[in-house]
Amino acid sequence: MFYTIDILGTIAFAISGVLVALSKKMDPFGILIIAFVTAVGGGTLRDILIGDTPVSWMKNLTFVYVIFGATIFAILFKSKIDYLRTSLFLFDTIGIGLYTVVGVEKGITAGLHPIICIALGTMSACFGGVIRDILCNEIPVIFRKEVYATACIVGGLSYFLIRKLPIDNNIVFIISGLVVIVIRLIAVRFKISLPSLYKNSEL
Repeated sequence: MFYTIDILGTIAFAISGVLVALSKKMDPFGILIIAFVTAVGGGTLRDILIGDTPVSWMKNLTFVYVIFGATIFAILFKSKIDYLRTSLFLFDTIGIGLYTVVGVEKGITAGLHPIICIALGTMSACFGGVIRDILCNEIPVIFRKEVYATACIVGGLSYFLIRKLPIDNNIVFIISGLVVIVIRLIAVRFKISLPSLYKNSEL
């Protein structure tokens, strides 16, 4: 289940990267690069921090093949996507939900404190998108007032709470990932956001 979630997260983030690159009218090479850094950027940073090197996508080429496949799929079916922004939002949201769980579990495997595990989960989920947005000349979502990293933190907390219950670990993965996804969806649907420090400023 853990490996499956990792693959699904990679697919979701790769497609989200492709959609951003397409909206910026990049060439095929640019699209592939953006898809790649979006899919593995956060996980690469996480693995380096915990000393798990070479990082996962270097040890297992399945992730590279999955990114290539997801990129080609998204390019071929771009005309079938009616609402680009909606599609980008959905794939990005699914990606952060799945990668939060993957990051937390990696931290647990490394024997780290729960707070650090949650930080790793948030980093895994958010930093691929940060790199993507910076390369595409956008202000990263995590630095805006939208509920993004907060959803990952709550999902990470729920992971540790739920795993205390006598239920299968696979169910813990699924529920925790869904917590992140649902919080993000609700926040966007009802325009819930963190307060801005510059509400009355032109900045």
